Amino acid sequence: MHGATPAGVRAAAGPGGPVSLLPDGLAGRLAAVGLDPADVAALVAAALAEDLAGGVDVTTVATVPAGARGQADVVARAAGVVAGLPVAEAVFALASPGSAVACTDRAADGDLVAAGQAVLTVTGPVSALLTAERTALNLLCHLSGVATLTRRWVAAVAGTRAAIRDTRKTTPGLRALEKYAVRCGGGVNHRMSLADAALIKDNHVAAAGSVSAAFAAVRSKAPGLPLEVECDTLDQVTEALAAGADLILLDNFSVSDMAAAVRLAGGRALLEASGGLTLGRARAVAQTGVDYLAVGALTHSAPALDFGLDLLQPG
Repeated sequence: MHGATPAGVRAAAGPGGPVSLLPDGLAGRLAAVGLDPADVAALVAAALAEDLAGGVDVTTVATVPAGARGQADVVARAAGVVAGLPVAEAVFALASPGSAVACTDRAADGDLVAAGQAVLTVTGPVSALLTAERTALNLLCHLSGVATLTRRWVAAVAGTRAAIRDTRKTTPGLRALEKYAVRCGGGVNHRMSLADAALIKDNHVAAAGSVSAAFAAVRSKAPGLPLEVECDTLDQVTEALAAGADLILLDNFSVSDMAAAVRLAGGRALLEASGGLTLGRARAVAQTGVDYLAVGALTHSAPALDFGLDLLQPG
């Protein structure tokens, strides 16, 4: 860019904030997949500002003629599941609002893409494309990595009743995007926050005195809220079932104890396996009859799926 910062970042404090700078239709597309357009725009504006650190893109200013326009492809360098295309588009848009940056999708989020496949074509000021490149790729690579890892877990339990579910072990500030990427990979979301569902864990049980006491306390304070109880033993499963729990988390159970818990529940509660899960034992766990596998690794340990930006037509 040839200014101090992208106009989208400078305008973030203006009327409507950065969301007002998104192209027509993009805000609607983000909302349609469960993402808050204002939150995405604010995150993108902050990421662009972080990359520029109050200065300029020195290399681009030195090498790109002012006013030059061009076209670039975002290309997968490895096979995987793509996620985050509308987020990447928001980066390019906010890097140079009002400059007729145009994005054309060549794939859709959730698609399995091959190495060498173009997933997005971007046309606009070359300076904007290059300044936005790393921020757009950082988000796209990370979210696609989450989606790709999720798809591997989903494939591992295919044909069983079990679904792959994420956790709150997410990158601070990126929870909504990472959980969206899990959905793109075929997984399902657990609670988004501490407020939209209750999960009684071991420390809550210790504080309340027992599983049944903790269950009763939460039911009293939040009678309509979804409530899950974490159990460490089969005895606790029995206690949770007696209390009326309709969702039970089996924490670090052996496969044989999971199967025993399924028999104990007898369909009275949904069961979620958690702790010590690996891709290698995912199918064996799913075949016990549990309803969910809770996999924190989907978001906290997913390797990035590599993408690059190839400039095609520098002006």
